[in-house]
Amino acid sequence: MKKQWLLMFVVVVMVMAVAACGGEEEAETSAEESGGNGENDPAVGNESGSVTIAGSSAMQPLVGAAAEIYQEEEPEANIQVQAGGSGAGLSQVAAEQVDIGNSDLFAEEEDEIDAGELVDHRVAVVGMAPVVHPDAGVDDLTSEELIDVWTGEITNWSELGGADEEITLVNRPQSSGTRTTFVNHALHGEEPAEGITEDSSNTVRQIVSETEGAIGYLAFSYFDDSITKVSIDGVEPTAENVQTGEYPIWAYQHSYTHGEPQGLTKEFLDFMLSDEIQETLVPEQGYINVNQMEVERDAEGEETSVE
Repeated sequence: MKKQWLLMFVVVVMVMAVAACGGEEEAETSAEESGGNGENDPAVGNESGSVTIAGSSAMQPLVGAAAEIYQEEEPEANIQVQAGGSGAGLSQVAAEQVDIGNSDLFAEEEDEIDAGELVDHRVAVVGMAPVVHPDAGVDDLTSEELIDVWTGEITNWSELGGADEEITLVNRPQSSGTRTTFVNHALHGEEPAEGITEDSSNTVRQIVSETEGAIGYLAFSYFDDSITKVSIDGVEPTAENVQTGEYPIWAYQHSYTHGEPQGLTKEFLDFMLSDEIQETLVPEQGYINVNQMEVERDAEGEETSVE
């Protein structure tokens, strides 16, 4: 009788041990199928969590609109998009103060940034152009005339066949990627004369639209009927002319991360590069699909044809 009870006890113990092992294997399998244990990254698999983005004001309309769409599709995600300028975006992501630093510039163009620590994600291309008050009477300038206006050699629109109105320069600060792009590719490195300096592209547009004789420069995404965009050497500032390389003032829209992105940061960048965004939102917002460019440019400004 004692032997029978002992045998039954051994069988019960063995059954419990097998069940426990099966439960552990099932848990491990579930964890593997979900892509990890989720302890360190709550965003993996369920698109929850938060991402903070800062930098280029030229990029803000596109990234902000993409963030709104993403959050509608993934309500548990929180994507915060701020401006502040390309320099601020690069310095903040380098210091790991934000998850994504947006910039019109290559990180290599900023001396104080260790570009080797950052990963570049080119999410679009943006064109930029001079813009004037509608009553200036000018909508086309040669490259030389544009430089003379911005360096203070020409001070009245009447000198260019326009209205008899003093020219007011509306500039961006030194930290602005839009300014650097404009100086490098519109003014060929010539520094602008003194004028009004504004941090925000929205404010530049407002001042130009309200100040007779004013001239500034804006990304295509900020164009509206309140200002007049200016052609250069007869070439209109259009997406098509940027794509072919005929229009010279453009920049990549870089979204930099400190190291390879993970979790929600990676998911949002993948979303930015998806066909859903590149083929609809990008052109709707006045930007250019990076995959449709017929020319490319490196950090030194050298431009070559895309093969």
